Amino acid sequence: MAGERSRAASAREVAALLHDAPYDEIEALVARYADDPRAQVRKAVEQAQRRHDRQRAERERVSGMYELERELAGGGIALGVDEVGRGALAGPLTVCAVALPAQPIIWGLNDSKQLTPMRREQLAAQVAEHAVAIGIAHIEPASIDAVGMAQAIRMGMSQAIENAGIEPDAVIIDGNPVHVHPKEITLVKGDARVASIAAASIVAKVTRDAMMVAYAEDYPEYHLDACKGYGSAEHIEAIRSLGLSPIHRVSFCGNFLETPRLF
Repeated sequence: MAGERSRAASAREVAALLHDAPYDEIEALVARYADDPRAQVRKAVEQAQRRHDRQRAERERVSGMYELERELAGGGIALGVDEVGRGALAGPLTVCAVALPAQPIIWGLNDSKQLTPMRREQLAAQVAEHAVAIGIAHIEPASIDAVGMAQAIRMGMSQAIENAGIEPDAVIIDGNPVHVHPKEITLVKGDARVASIAAASIVAKVTRDAMMVAYAEDYPEYHLDACKGYGSAEHIEAIRSLGLSPIHRVSFCGNFLETPRLF
């Protein structure tokens, strides 16, 4: 014989192939096994097709975020800006500014609040690897108490934009007008609509969360590693029992203490 006839793949092997196939290979595999009569293969084909449809919708969503960013920046460099920690009782306000290249697209970008902690960490690492520029600023609790949150946000955004170290064609900010840059564009829910703002929200969240976990080692009574400085029941009870630490925002905690006292 000129050669041995190749062994036909078992239903289990085909199902495993369909299950593990990367997005770019699913369509070809579904077409290849669409008429396979074996029940296990038919089920695997249906599952692979559903997975492909979900992933295609997700890629269309993220591609739309990049497309809107290009439109807003006129095809130039967009610097997306977002903040985290606005409503926390302890810890800084953290602001991040990010500029992303057109390629590679970072699939999965979204408002950081829509992502799991693990997924945020993964995406933050990709942003750090591929970003054209990243600027981060922290406005500490004493400054927030001194100037108020609105001014603290303006300070943080101005510093993060400067720290990015580039001259953007558009500074796209999540939310309402802040008036921190002559090329400012604001977009409500921008962290779910513009790629660079989503990236900024993720990096800001991951950075601030890591800071709060570190602070928890110094002030373990406040459960900062769990609440990240926000007003959880355990955190508020600790404030009522112990008073305020040096990283608490005095102006935010008046409802929990008759006479705020510091360590």
